[in-house]
Amino acid sequence: MPEPLEKRLETAMAELQQAQEAIARTERELRQASFARVSSDRAVRCTVGPQGELTSLEFLEDKYRDMSPQALAASVMEAASEARVAMNRHVMKAMMPFTEPSSAIPELPGFEVDWERIFGPEVLREEDEERSRPDGDKPAWRDALDEDGED
Repeated sequence: MPEPLEKRLETAMAELQQAQEAIARTERELRQASFARVSSDRAVRCTVGPQGELTSLEFLEDKYRDMSPQALAASVMEAASEARVAMNRHVMKAMMPFTEPSSAIPELPGFEVDWERIFGPEVLREEDEERSRPDGDKPAWRDALDEDGED
């Protein structure tokens, strides 16, 4: 015998209340989040805030003193980009449960989120996949330096 409409509505309202509370907790946590990454040459560390904004830039071990402006800029861009991707992945994982179908109400199927469209394709790549390159492959951000004659 199907569940009475009042009971189903009560269950749906309870689930909605739980979801609203979970979303509020997640929003509070995300507002406090930050991620830092160090460039592959270990010259800089960039930290980004909850919206991917650069909140801190540190030059490590005086390596920047011997770098060309282009190489230093590339290191900053690399570290900032990696920190931003880490933040985007964190947001994606935190919000994923809210996209899933309702366990109590089968009529609420959840919804699809195009994370790649929101954050870019990097967010869907595995972290190990980004770090491991075949021997001799340079990171894409270093290609621009080679064009200028830098190594």
